[in-house]
Amino acid sequence: MSRIYMAGVGGMLGEAFHHVFSGSHELLCTDKDVNAPWLSFLDFRDRDEYARQVLDFRPDFLFHIGAHTSLEYCEDNVDDAYATNTLPVEDAVRLANRLDIPLLYISTAGIFDGAQETYDDWDQPNPLGHYARSKYMGERFVVENAHRYLVCRAGWMMGAGPDKDKKFIQKLMAQLKDGARELKVVDDKLGTPTYTRDFAAQVKVLIEQELWGLYNMVCQGVTSRFEVAEYLVSALGKSEEIKVEPVSSDYFAQEYFAPRPPSERLITKKLDLRGVNTMRDWRVCLDEYLADKYAGYLD
Repeated sequence: MSRIYMAGVGGMLGEAFHHVFSGSHELLCTDKDVNAPWLSFLDFRDRDEYARQVLDFRPDFLFHIGAHTSLEYCEDNVDDAYATNTLPVEDAVRLANRLDIPLLYISTAGIFDGAQETYDDWDQPNPLGHYARSKYMGERFVVENAHRYLVCRAGWMMGAGPDKDKKFIQKLMAQLKDGARELKVVDDKLGTPTYTRDFAAQVKVLIEQELWGLYNMVCQGVTSRFEVAEYLVSALGKSEEIKVEPVSSDYFAQEYFAPRPPSERLITKKLDLRGVNTMRDWRVCLDEYLADKYAGYLD
């Protein structure tokens, strides 16, 4: 049974990787927030401890997952953004190369500037803010220095349920749970939802076939924040009682002040050309996600 060291897997994406890989691999899963029984402690910014744990475990794969994902936090704490999102990635590359094992790094659709409506795997990134820049610098270091790697770019994440999902779906669900009868949602931001469990399962496919490289990895069906919110309300059977009100990004300018591209829609061209794309339509995934993690949540 192959061994995988997973660093920074205490969040919503880590839950999916543990779910998908735990039955077929021996895992050592770490995070600075030990919030599940299958996690142990590591702050991967501690370079020496990161190296000690990985070298002691002698994994066959190294998954570097964690990051500061709040754009506003990264704008307000620039040094910490790079100390967390970039420098430990360089350490992970050196560890993977030292052990001669493949490295998985998670990048983001946010590294593009939105000047195009869609982006394939070979389009040139141009990050707008410090979150995107810190992630892109990690991506570049992996591509330029790792011997074997997967760099997988995710879109608008959804997964893990109310305890760990800090993204768009949970924010809407929390408003509904609090009794909101109107959701104000921006209609000028375009992107691609990404179900965490589909994402992790797609990584497993690539690893099993040793298809190393850089991939856009999002669900099928490009869309907007507003369209996702409308579908969510419909899927919950609440279209008659909940109004989804379109607003511009200016409406949330104080709360969400970090620069965001008008479009971060990813096209999974490389997965499609290789004939290995297992990512499903985002609507199918959202239906499954709601049934799995939100049954009775609004009761």
